[in-house]
Amino acid sequence: QVQLVESGGGLVAAGDSLRLSCAASGRTFDTLAMAWFRQAPGKEREFVTAINWSGTSTSFADSVKGRFTISRDNAKNTLYLQMNSLKPEDTAKYYCGATAAQVSFTYTGTSWYTWWGHGTQVTVSS
Repeated sequence: QVQLVESGGGLVAAGDSLRLSCAASGRTFDTLAMAWFRQAPGKEREFVTAINWSGTSTSFADSVKGRFTISRDNAKNTLYLQMNSLKPEDTAKYYCGATAAQVSFTYTGTSWYTWWGHGTQVTVSS
């Protein structure tokens, strides 16, 4: 069983930056492929970005490419999401997901991820 706890969300103005963290426990972190998803009210959970177990492969949704960066510190069992140039349409609850996979590629669909955190709210005002 893997426990995931997100933090770092908040209310910011358009153009600002935020850094989200996801602390993992319960399993050796470098056996996990990780991702960030987000869900706005009334919408389905959507893929934001993913990273493989070693950090050598990443993928991004077109809507965040060039603005968001995903990284991981396997020594600290922590996943990060650096969000720059935030837009009002980035407003959502952000979730980290994990799945047991030591592969060279990333997974972009929600169905691949076994464990989820409870999310952290990001609100971007215009």
